[in-house]
Order: sequence, then C-alpha cells, then structure tokens
Amino acid sequence: MAAKNAPVLSTRALNRATLERQLLLRRAAVPVKEAVGRLVGLQAQNTRPPYFQLFSRLEGFDPAALAALMESRELVRIVTLRSTIHTHTAEDALTLRPLVQPARDRELHMFRSGLTGVDLDRLAALARELVEERPRTMKELREELLPHWPDADPRALAVAARCRLPLVQVTPRGLWGRSGQVALTTAEHWLDSPTRPAASPDATVLRYLGAFGPASVKDMQTWAGLTRMREVFDRLRPRLVTFRDDDGVELFDLPDAPRPDPGTPAPVRFLPEFDNVLLGHADRTRVIPPAYKGRNGLGNQSYGSVLADGFLAALWRLDESGDTAVVTVQTLGEPGRAVREEITQEALHLQTVMSTASVRDVRFDTFVGSGD
Repeated sequence: MAAKNAPVLSTRALNRATLERQLLLRRAAVPVKEAVGRLVGLQAQNTRPPYFQLFSRLEGFDPAALAALMESRELVRIVTLRSTIHTHTAEDALTLRPLVQPARDRELHMFRSGLTGVDLDRLAALARELVEERPRTMKELREELLPHWPDADPRALAVAARCRLPLVQVTPRGLWGRSGQVALTTAEHWLDSPTRPAASPDATVLRYLGAFGPASVKDMQTWAGLTRMREVFDRLRPRLVTFRDDDGVELFDLPDAPRPDPGTPAPVRFLPEFDNVLLGHADRTRVIPPAYKGRNGLGNQSYGSVLADGFLAALWRLDESGDTAVVTVQTLGEPGRAVREEITQEALHLQTVMSTASVRDVRFDTFVGSGD
C-alpha cells in the first residue's frame, strides 16, 4: 500500500495520463519507427492489429509505411512481452527477448513431460542451424528434430526450440495486404546482428512508466510477464514520484511525465483486438469500466474496442467484400447522439485510411452476446 500522504490519482486522472502517453488524446506527428519504440512495441498476435493501433495514434498514418519498415527489417515480429507476439524495433527485439527469457522458461516447463531425455542445449543448437539455413515452419521444425529424439512429443520439441531461441517471423508474414505462413529464423540471423545483452530491468521499468504510467509494480509485471520486480522499483524509487489510486495502491511515475487534467477531452478511438493499452495493467479500470470487464472478449476471441471519453464504450469489427466495407459497432451502454455521431465519423475515417473499398457504411448492431 502507498504512503498515506502520497497524492491520490482518480481513475479519470490515470486514464488521461495513460492516453496521453499512448498517443490517444491526439494523433501524433511522429515517424512510425519512433512510435513503435516509444510504445515499447505493438501487440501483434494477429497480423493486422499493429496497423490499426498506429492508425489511431499517428497523424497521416499510411499502412505501407509500417509494412516497408518490416520489409527492411527495421521492425520485426517476435514473441516477447507476456510470451505473446509483438512488433518491435530491431533493437528491442534483440534486447527485450532475452530480458523475458524467464517467462519462456516457465512456458517450456509446461511441456516437460514430452521432453524426457531431451538435451535442451543440443536441441537449441540443432534448431538454430536449421532456421538459420533457411526459415522453417513449426511443422518443419517438428519433422527435423523428431529423428534425434523419436520418443519425445513432436510438438514439445518445436515449442522448446521456440522457447530457447529468439525466433522472429519472417516476411511476408505481417505485411499489409499480403499473406504468408509463419516461418521462423533467429533474430540475430534476420537482423544480421550479434547476440545483444538483455535490456536492463531498470531501464525497462522506466520505459514502461513512460508509455503506461503512472502504474504499480503489479501493473508492470502483468505487462511484461515478469515476476519479482518490486526490488527494481524500490531501487528506482529515488528517481521516481509516487501516488496512490482510489484503493490505496502505490503507483510510480517519472517525475516529468505528462499527467493531464482529468477533464481533458478524449476523442473517440477505434482500437484493434489485444491493443496494449487494454492489456498493459493488472488493474484495467483506467480504460475498462468495471461494468464492462470481460465484454471486449469471449473465451480466446477478442474484439475491437471503441473508446469514447477515454473509456471502453463499444465493440467494432470491419467486414470487407469486394468494393464494400462495413464497420459494425455494438455499443455497450446508451451513448448520446453526439457520441454516436463521433463514432460514425471516426469509423468512416478508419475505412478511408485502412480500406480500399469505394463503398463505405457504418452500422450500429449486435454481433457479440451480451455476456449477461
């Protein structure tokens, strides 16, 4: 718990601070690569969300700009934070991946029963040779590794390679308007770089606060998929300022980071599934009202989220067929006429930038169960 004399930040104050740092209070005129680095990566479980994340954050965003940086290998898709795929700068891919290795080790431990008798160091060396010879799919890795350990679980062998090595998804996977199966090689090989030391926990905490703060220790651990970060925050305490939320939880922040007035207007924004602003905290009430907890996903399926006045207010999806594009919006409450009009205008803007369809429509309808 925070010290009783620490200033209290309301939920709206936390909301506006986070949106400011996430470039969601106004679109920023910054280059794509700079934005990806500032945000410490873009959640990329699916291939299209990174593009929609930047559409909602950058002024004049062109999807081709992100695709070009991936083709030039300045940005890559790699499993890092929370053991999920992120689009990172090359530098972050090389340094954040070893930082979160403990999480990959925990994942590997789940498959230990299928790896009895497997020399994991030898497996990693063999897998590195294979994927650096040419990018391989997980199926190819299974088939190549199984003869060395015929009694092992084939899936576990491929997972072990993915956990032990910093594997990136090579293009054309992830390019806008193109498709490609998941083929993997090492980050060092793809980026023509030697192995780099892991990013320091201290520096990573500071970057996290710059992009997601003010935040608690638990918030940062949830974002990164790491544990035992309390000592890092305590070490950094002299360089930070502290607050508490309405529940008394201690929050840390950079002294000079922006903390806008809670009354600052927040425009409607369309976020794709798995946007990090929705996943970057253990306590997500700064963006997701308690009444809507769990409403932007069903099981393993996550839906696009519409923020209105800074908070989750609706779900959305984009359907394209031929020359027609339709954005369907499912409101979670009863937005007024002005909010519905702002949602409509932003949806039309999204289609103008993110779709080549000549016929565009916005509909308010139900496409997900209420969850009640």
